[in-house]
Amino acid sequence: MTKSELIDRVASGTKISKAAAGKALDTIIDAIGKALKKGNKVTFVGFGTFSVSKRKARKGRNPRTGEEIKIPAGKAPKFKAGKAFKDAVK
Repeated sequence: MTKSELIDRVASGTKISKAAAGKALDTIIDAIGKALKKGNKVTFVGFGTFSVSKRKARKGRNPRTGEEIKIPAGKAPKFKAGKAFKDAVK
């Protein structure tokens, strides 16, 4: 499912315009991103939890040349599905 397909489903399910559904979805995604940037977790009971994972600096290899490179430490978004969501997918 693409973002536009999700917007269509939200619009038809809530009987609002596609523009309003798109704006609502963009606002939700933006709010989740801002909360994660501050270091907070975002939990939707029954759906799952968004959090930030810290990655240590490590060594890697350039696949083209085989040369060893240093990969700096960083942060990455992480999602853990909730039990109800996992059960719905089974």
